[in-house]
Amino acid sequence: MDIALFILRLATGSLLAGHGAQKLFGWFGGQGLRATSDWFATMGFRPAVFWAVLAGVLELGGGLLFALGLFSPLGTLMIAASMLTAIAKVHWPKVWATTGGFELPLMNLVVVIAVALEGGPGAISLDNVFGIALPSSAFRIGGLVVLLGWLLALFTSTLTAVGESASTG
Repeated sequence: MDIALFILRLATGSLLAGHGAQKLFGWFGGQGLRATSDWFATMGFRPAVFWAVLAGVLELGGGLLFALGLFSPLGTLMIAASMLTAIAKVHWPKVWATTGGFELPLMNLVVVIAVALEGGPGAISLDNVFGIALPSSAFRIGGLVVLLGWLLALFTSTLTAVGESASTG
């Protein structure tokens, strides 16, 4: 089981970290922060630069923590926040990735939650090497904070966008 967890963490975390680096730095064929901010603005995120940086940091940082099995379940919570937002604001209501749907963010979300529910990153992790881990209650409390923060972020970004269009329309 530890090898399976390691493979899941390494693949999923590395790809998500790369996705965050695309947003923040334009690496790996990404557009970088300016274009990501402009794109976030078209979806109603205000201030767009803040949300673009946050998305990039959640994916890059969360992906690295998850891949390394470090400070679990912090990486899981960071990734979950980003994937929930991607599903709700970017990909919904389409399902399949070929049509721009939420298939990939949902699979990322399922993997990180499954690893967290399995009890953490396993023996092949930096948490295990250093003998560190956040308390198990951190996942439940952190999950609630992520969910509430996500709802607040979506609600306030939608209200801000509606208010801006009402004042310009």
